[in-house]
Amino acid sequence: MYRDNHLSFLGKLPVLCGALLATTLVAFTLWATPGWAQSNGDNSGGAQQQSQPNQVPDAAGGPGGESGPIAVPKKNPDDAPPPPPKPKAPAEAPEYSLHVNVPVVTIDAHVMGKDGRPVPLSLEQVQDHFKVWEDGVPQKIQSVTISKAPITAVLLVEFAANNYNFMYDALNASYAFASSLQPQDWVAVASFDIKPHIIVDFTQDKQAIFGALNTLRIPGFKETDIFDAMYDMLDRLDRIPGHKELVVVGTGRDTFSKLNLDELMRKIKTTPNVTIYTVATGFAFIDAASAANPYNTSWQIDYLQAQNQMAAWARMTGGRSYVPHVLGELPDDFREIAGAIRDQYTITYKPTNTKQDGTYRKLKVELVGPDDKPLVIKDQKNKDIKYTIVARDGYTAKHEVE
Repeated sequence: MYRDNHLSFLGKLPVLCGALLATTLVAFTLWATPGWAQSNGDNSGGAQQQSQPNQVPDAAGGPGGESGPIAVPKKNPDDAPPPPPKPKAPAEAPEYSLHVNVPVVTIDAHVMGKDGRPVPLSLEQVQDHFKVWEDGVPQKIQSVTISKAPITAVLLVEFAANNYNFMYDALNASYAFASSLQPQDWVAVASFDIKPHIIVDFTQDKQAIFGALNTLRIPGFKETDIFDAMYDMLDRLDRIPGHKELVVVGTGRDTFSKLNLDELMRKIKTTPNVTIYTVATGFAFIDAASAANPYNTSWQIDYLQAQNQMAAWARMTGGRSYVPHVLGELPDDFREIAGAIRDQYTITYKPTNTKQDGTYRKLKVELVGPDDKPLVIKDQKNKDIKYTIVARDGYTAKHEVE
């Protein structure tokens, strides 16, 4: 009996445990539910919770949430967007003016007598009488000064394995030029055959110049490429400030240059502040050969044409060309060159043509009297002096991109 009751209790135990567990779960669920706890615990809190959504204004907008819409004020369509800020009044704009900087043109002029020597004139005589025309248009001269600057020159000597008489004349002319130099002069010496050779750089040591000329003993080539040599020397002189001279001693014949005559002429025109002096060699030999065989003169044409070319180079730059027929003429020729370099008139003016277009402009320089006629110059015996004015034929204007 006891065992049966025990067994029946044990048999009902799972049923009782299950009922007890179910009752516990229901009670826990009811306690954990917020709405149920608030409604049974505090009626005033529930009323307050229920009336909270009604406190949101009708003008609120935005996305809704569990506790109601988010309070974002709606835009009133009648409200116009604010106007953009007014720009600040700009400061008074500065005034600009277009200014063209016209470079000053400098001309070195020489007044030479009939004998080829400079005509000494005082500064008062020439200041009011020099007249300059550019492309036929008269220019207003700013200043006229007498230049006594030292020589800054390159002596370019033709030294090639051709005729001995030409080499002999070239060396004698070079020694005569070196002898006429003064201590304040700067001179460089170069020679050329198939190409130019710089023997000594610019120096004031006359003995160094003589030593450089003494090295010209045995020529190497027969070619005389004077176009290439002069182009190279002009290119080097263009890098040196101030006025320079190029003294060329040679026959003037070109045999194998890479450049032609037109290219050299353009280089001469576009290289400012360089005066070329030329001394033609070999004409004593040419005269003797012509006298010995007057019927065979066709070979002389090349030398005469070359001499004319050298004279044109000198004339373009305001220099002079010399054709000595005897050695005794060389000292006088170089004294004239030195005097022309040292005793010159420097004229400056601003051109009326302000265009910087790189064009070549022709120049004409004259001494004009009060009656607009050539100025009459008289010597100490009150006789008229025949004179010529030696100056550049023209210059190349600067280009605006330079």
